[in-house]
Amino acid sequence: MPVFKTPFNGYSVKFSPFYENRIAVATAQNFGILGNGRLHVLELSANPTLPITEIAAYDTADGIYDVTWSESHDSVVVAAVADGSVKLYDLALPPTSNPIRSFHEHTREVHSADYNPVRRDSFLSASWDDTVKLWTVDRPTSVRTFKEHAYCVYSAVWNPRHADVFASASGDCTLRIWDVREPGSTMILPAHDHEILSCDWNKYDECIIATASVDKSIKVWDVRSFRVPIAVLNGHGYAVRKVKFSPHVRNLMVSCSYDMTVCAWDFMVEDALVSRYDQHTEFAVGVDMSVLVEGLIASTGWDELVYVWQHGTDPRAS
Repeated sequence: MPVFKTPFNGYSVKFSPFYENRIAVATAQNFGILGNGRLHVLELSANPTLPITEIAAYDTADGIYDVTWSESHDSVVVAAVADGSVKLYDLALPPTSNPIRSFHEHTREVHSADYNPVRRDSFLSASWDDTVKLWTVDRPTSVRTFKEHAYCVYSAVWNPRHADVFASASGDCTLRIWDVREPGSTMILPAHDHEILSCDWNKYDECIIATASVDKSIKVWDVRSFRVPIAVLNGHGYAVRKVKFSPHVRNLMVSCSYDMTVCAWDFMVEDALVSRYDQHTEFAVGVDMSVLVEGLIASTGWDELVYVWQHGTDPRAS
């Protein structure tokens, strides 16, 4: 399957919810420590032997740590930037018209962005300033700031069924569940003994959520009875950077890690590890599964490579 080389270190990759052959990639220079960022929009060829082509690229003065596609406009992407800003780009407009919005309220790096898949009019940003912010495209300031975490918030993700519910994962070792109609978080899960770097909701059961941690494990929780996890997935050798549930198979999920691998898991069976993909030669920090093509996975890492492949095949096979 095809590979794309980025000039900077890869941080995040997301499939378009509108076009099955389109992906966005967030990158940062010098491993995100200092330097510029670039947002790539790539197109996959219908023929897997042909290369991935770049259809747009946007440069920023600071690294880009995450990207999310708009759920309402097929040409709009949202970038989470290391200078504390959230920037919106519209592929339908000329480069000089971009970014179309730049929201700057976070006081530290923005580490994640997630667009509301139910209401489709708003998105979340999670930051190292310990807060999550709620935004709409047409408002110049954030709608609300959620401040309860005691340390960096690495991930904030909308529930796929409930328009007002989201979860946030933090370096304070907790996962919090929020309802935007409520004044504070509605649930606090002390999910790990070490920092939690990522979380994701199951796409078939709105009460199941996974957390990924520096402790090398992934835990799967049922928020209706969260005293103990319903599964603990061990197999990564270092911190687990991202976790993502399959949009097509209830019990399937993928993860990527500082051990340079991408893993696929079936969290309902005892031998949960289904596949281990070791195509990256540096930290694997971004992974996603296509909502439009079943089994299609994309990953990116600090080796400046983006891989796209079908689950069960070799990512390096051309």
